Amino acid sequence: MTAQPPAHPALHATDPELAALVGAEERLQADTLRLIPSENYVSAAVLEATGTVLQNKYSEGYPGRRYYEGQQNIDLVETLAVERAKALFGVEHANVQPYSGSPANLAVYLAFASPGDTVLGMSLPMGGHLTHGWGVSATGTWFNGVQYGVRADTGRIDFDQVRDLARKERPKIIFCGGTAVPRTIDFAAFGEIAREVDAVLVADIAHIAGLVAGGAHPSPVPHADVVATTTHKTLRGPRGAMLMSRATHAKAIDKAVFPGLQGGPHNHTTAAIAVALREASAPSFGEYAHAVVANAKALAEALLARGFDLVSGGTDNHLVLIDLTSKDVPGKVAAKALDRAGIVVNYNTVPFDPRKPFDPSGIRIGTPSLTSRGLGTADMPKVAEWIDRGVRAAGGGDEEALAEIRKEVAELMAAHPAPGLPLGD
Repeated sequence: MTAQPPAHPALHATDPELAALVGAEERLQADTLRLIPSENYVSAAVLEATGTVLQNKYSEGYPGRRYYEGQQNIDLVETLAVERAKALFGVEHANVQPYSGSPANLAVYLAFASPGDTVLGMSLPMGGHLTHGWGVSATGTWFNGVQYGVRADTGRIDFDQVRDLARKERPKIIFCGGTAVPRTIDFAAFGEIAREVDAVLVADIAHIAGLVAGGAHPSPVPHADVVATTTHKTLRGPRGAMLMSRATHAKAIDKAVFPGLQGGPHNHTTAAIAVALREASAPSFGEYAHAVVANAKALAEALLARGFDLVSGGTDNHLVLIDLTSKDVPGKVAAKALDRAGIVVNYNTVPFDPRKPFDPSGIRIGTPSLTSRGLGTADMPKVAEWIDRGVRAAGGGDEEALAEIRKEVAELMAAHPAPGLPLGD
């Protein structure tokens, strides 16, 4: 039997050590069940775009206003990405240059606030993001970060607290959205509060951008001054970010990104963003987005049936946050055991968690990746069973049980090949 050529022949010839690591990662992504809600599989087209000669170009500035010559094609690439973002999300302005989500959020601060100003965001332990004014972030160091949380009885955002804090603190910026929010975000309620206190409302939809684009989650565009998002996660694009806004904020946003925070944009990433936005505009992507939510809800129901405690009692989107306190297994112990079983999750704090952030009570899971592989609601009871068996094995130190789950996971993954993985010898 003739061996297949390596998937990356140039890399294999130049740096076989690194090529071997890439190959190992390809195999890992192929035969494990990836349940981290911020991860996904991009298409082969997105992967190809990130590896084009566009990587060779420096392009400081914006289309038609560059500081380098030779931008005839680059201007068209960026314009294509911008126009596709505007059409897909229904916004007046889009900037596709931010390198990632955190720099994009920093640009928002630069555009609308001064050091020391007050910003209101969701508390990190309650499900928010570091860049929403949390203390260990630069945003909590340079700005006065004030945090809201969720209700203890429902696990949902406490809008009475949001409104009271906004009236008391008069923030320049209010952030809504987060990294562990399993319920629909009420952008209209946030918009009403922001208008009352004359604050700029920033909807950080990094996690749910694909769901918004696919019509599986309400859009923040009618209510938010600025919409910030990464371009990977549920949107299935490259590791980049976008800032979208009303036309009145376009100049402030663009100036904050460049020259405020960045030099030349990553043109190969911009091209891949354009590809992902084209893919997200297809009817099949809307079907995908709704399938992600359907899978998450089915998985949540199956976990509840097995006695798991879920923050807020379930999910409306792609994400499920599990509180393992009643299972008497710490989140970190469970996550590491599940990883050995071929089920990739992350340990995560839960609201009002008595444990420390690096040894929390919960795990965070999501359905974007498994949905990209074609798994459906009928598969979710099996996934819940594996999680249940894995957590019990973690508590009892049963490595044989974990190894058995690993074999079962690999069999199911082999039946559902992952898109975009160029597996080779």
